[in-house]
Amino acid sequence: METKNNILLIVNPISGDRDKDKLIEEVRERVSQHDMNLVVHKTDGHNDAEKIAKSIKESQPIRLLVAGGDGTVKMVAEILEDEKIAIGIIPAGSANGLATNLGITGEIEQLLDIALSDHFITMDTLLLNDTVSLHIADLGLNAALIKNYEDSGIRGKLGYMLNIIPTLSKTEYPFNFEIEANGEKKTETGILLAIANATTFGTGANINPTGKINDGKFEVLVFKKHDLVEIAKTLYGEVEMDPEFVSTICTTEATITCEKKIAFQIDGEYMGETDRVTAKLNHKKLKVAVPKV
Repeated sequence: METKNNILLIVNPISGDRDKDKLIEEVRERVSQHDMNLVVHKTDGHNDAEKIAKSIKESQPIRLLVAGGDGTVKMVAEILEDEKIAIGIIPAGSANGLATNLGITGEIEQLLDIALSDHFITMDTLLLNDTVSLHIADLGLNAALIKNYEDSGIRGKLGYMLNIIPTLSKTEYPFNFEIEANGEKKTETGILLAIANATTFGTGANINPTGKINDGKFEVLVFKKHDLVEIAKTLYGEVEMDPEFVSTICTTEATITCEKKIAFQIDGEYMGETDRVTAKLNHKKLKVAVPKV
């Protein structure tokens, strides 16, 4: 295979509701205008990580484009060994939390302008129980909501909204968390504990307004209030960062334990129940094309 000036496009055909065949042709047309060659890899749910790694090795791309949701981007981030290869994200999933955090929005023309640009950010990545996390993970109510959302089969923000009340009625909260970080231990009680490399949930709620995705640290936040209005604001609205409502620890490494196993999610993907999470900065960083500010 000729490898000079290859752009590798990794497409998740079943993510979101965007027409992927049309998207591929739009990308192909744009890439050809730049005198580059497009190589397309479609995931199929069978040994995808191994197959993507093979495609990267064979095509030796100068840029990776990822058309899918957070799960597809995360899989590529776990595979990619060469930190010099930039990723261009084309958000095309039902949840696009990382793209939202990076300001990657707009119609396909704007998305391709960003994805093929030479304006980058080298972002941190985290390891949570040895699993890569790119933006936000959490324990508690939001993770339980994501599980119920996945089980319901109703996609988009409507699916999340319809599952709030059932999640609240079926989940025993608040939760007790013990957090060990920066040489100290503290105990907190709350509705959810977030491990945030970025600022915003995929739903748009900004839960970590002072966080930066490339500052060499992350935040552990515990949200404490339990009434329905405040819970809805935490998941979907503007969060008031009052110390009585949320506690924040800025760190590079933390261990979180719970009295019992509770729901846990990473970047919008439900991971099951756990009573212990070890979180630390990953040595690997990710070079991503982003809009000029």
